[in-house]
Amino acid sequence: MAERTHFQLIVAIVPQGTCAPMVSAAKAAGAEGATILRGRGTGLHEGAKFLGVPVEPEKDVVWVMVPESSVDAVMGEMVRAGKLDQPGHGIVFALDVARVAGIVHRGEVFESS
Repeated sequence: MAERTHFQLIVAIVPQGTCAPMVSAAKAAGAEGATILRGRGTGLHEGAKFLGVPVEPEKDVVWVMVPESSVDAVMGEMVRAGKLDQPGHGIVFALDVARVAGIVHRGEVFESS
């Protein structure tokens, strides 16, 4: 029978091009990898213009799925590496993962409960 493990998805939204140190820190803290998506932000500065041209802030969205027991360590290192405790550097949050399949490596099969 497969081992039951609870997972969480850590999501960080940071200015484009600034996620590499966060991904390295996440791996050093125990994450096995990350998925990086490109996006455009909206928010407080929506509608801002530079020389009359609308500015759409480009973002990196980093997804890191880790066992629940690793969330605090991985997220803490991501905050440190991304300077997310300072204004304007981005945000990070964790979401419960209700179900997961496909995590098969090192001869182990993990399933969510």
